[in-house]
Order: sequence, then C-alpha cells, then structure tokens
Amino acid sequence: MRKRRSCAGAWGYDRPAMTATPPRSASTPQAAIPPAAIPAPLHRAAPGLAVVLMICATAFLAATTLIAKALGTDALGPALHPMQVSFGRFLFAWLVFATAIVALRPVLTRPDYRTHVLRTACGWGGVTLMFAAAASIPLSDATAISFLNPVLAMILAIPLLGEKVGPWRWLAAAIALAGAMILIRPGTEAVQPGALLALGAALALGLELIFMKRLSGRERPLQILIVNNSIGLAIAALAVVWVWQPPAPAQWAGMAGIGLLMACAQVFFINALARADTSFITPFSYLTLVFAAGYDALLFGVVPTAVSLIGALTIIAGAALLAWREAVNRRNS
Repeated sequence: MRKRRSCAGAWGYDRPAMTATPPRSASTPQAAIPPAAIPAPLHRAAPGLAVVLMICATAFLAATTLIAKALGTDALGPALHPMQVSFGRFLFAWLVFATAIVALRPVLTRPDYRTHVLRTACGWGGVTLMFAAAASIPLSDATAISFLNPVLAMILAIPLLGEKVGPWRWLAAAIALAGAMILIRPGTEAVQPGALLALGAALALGLELIFMKRLSGRERPLQILIVNNSIGLAIAALAVVWVWQPPAPAQWAGMAGIGLLMACAQVFFINALARADTSFITPFSYLTLVFAAGYDALLFGVVPTAVSLIGALTIIAGAALLAWREAVNRRNS
C-alpha cells in the first residue's frame, strides 16, 4: 500500500483538503500559475529536487513547441494545420491520464463542468494559436510573448473577479507589455503575423487562468487533468474535422510526443511546487525560454536577434516582478 500511495501522491490526487494546484494548459508557462492556486506542502521540503523537477518540466514544455514547429512546417512531412497538432496533443495526453485513472483508481468528485468547459475552451484556443505561432516565428519569440499570460490574467481579473491591482503590479504589467511591443514591433514593416498569434495565445491563456482560479481548492489535480484533457479532446476533435489530413508515421509520432511530454511536464510541475516555496521555484520556470532558443538553434539554425533578446528579457523582468510582488502579498496576508 505504501508504494501505491507514493505513486498516487506523485499525481497529487490523494492530498488532504487543501488548495489544489490547477494543472497547466497545453502551453501555459509555469510562471502563469496564479498565487491562489499554489498547494499547501504535501511532501517534505526538498528544494534541490524541486529545482530538478522544474528544469525537467521546462525542458519538456519547450520540446512541445519544438515538435509543434516541426509538425507545422515540412520537417516531418506535409505541414499539418495547428488544429490538427493540438488534436494530437489532447489525444495522447488524454491517453496518459486515462491510464493513470484506471491504474490508480482515485476517488473522483462531481466536476464543475461549466467552469471546466470555459477553462478548456480558452486553453485549447491558446495552445492552437501557440502552435501556429511556433511554426512561423522563432521559438524564443513565441515563448517570450507567451509569458505575458500572467500579466494579462491580472488585468482580466479586475473586471471578471473584482480584484484590486496596486502600483507594483501595474508597473510589472507595463514592463512586460513594453517587452511584447519590442518583439511585435508595431508600426513597422517588421511586424510578423506569428507574433500576433503568440499574443492572441497569451490572451487566451490569461483568460484560462481566471477560470483556473475558480477551480482551485475545489477539485484534486488528477481529476482536473483528466477532465481538462477529456473536454479538450472533444473540442479538438470537432475542430479538426475541417482541416484533417492523413499524417505521415513520423507526424503521428510527433503528436504522440507532444501529448506525452505535456503530460509529464504537468506532473513534474505539480510535484516541484509541492516540494519548494513558489517564490523560490518560479524563477526556474523562465528556463523554458532558454530551452526553446537552444532547441531552435540546434535543429532549425534559428539564432535569436538582439531585438528578440531585449524583448524577451523585458517580458521576463515584468513577469518576475509580478511573481515577486505576489509572493510579498502572500507573506503579508
């Protein structure tokens, strides 16, 4: 039984009453997890292990965008539509979590289906736009722009959740948005549609975080994962009918890889948060950008420009300031 509980604990479903961590969506960066969603410690503090888990999660997340880029170009065969790539992501991630449900047989409660549907619809839209962006602009740019989603979630929380935002958080938002403008370059001929797609992805994923907040503390992580991926698979299956083309064997393998890597990243991320303070572990999430740039350079020969680096670092500075301020607010509350 001990061995079984240990395995179950890794999935987070046997936690006692606590604030449950809403799992990430297909491409949401780790820094986007709202402060209210951070779980109470389940395991003994193990900062070193938490860092290793977070680094693995960021490497896997960056790899999903790399594979999406390969599928959306002609690297593995005729380019697949982003909606077909996101269908593969949800299909194979669902198989992973469905297998976990059968093997672990957790006690499930009645889900809040309305919130789940709204959250998953935003997540599906966000990941599809992100995969489209990854196929048309450097991965480092797409990943950097996606780090805007906690900032956009903060702004959306004002009208949707009635939250109050202080000057520090507005400053963080202004810095991050300035970084996005550097990358998007509005008003110049250098504006790329892919950057606008990434901005749309960040907006959709920011809205998803609003619904994540509503789920936090109500349902256990494994249940949220399986419900999210089940609804996402249904949405993706309806959408892909209009753009479906028979994938090559290598493309099937790529879609399976995206689903498996995303599932592993979600589990690693949840376990990293359970073993260290969020304020300590969150900065390591920005390694996603490093991995994305490295993968792009190694496999596609794309090297970030000086403008891309400045824009990315500016966005990270704003997101890091927001995360720091949220940590201060939690300590003072």
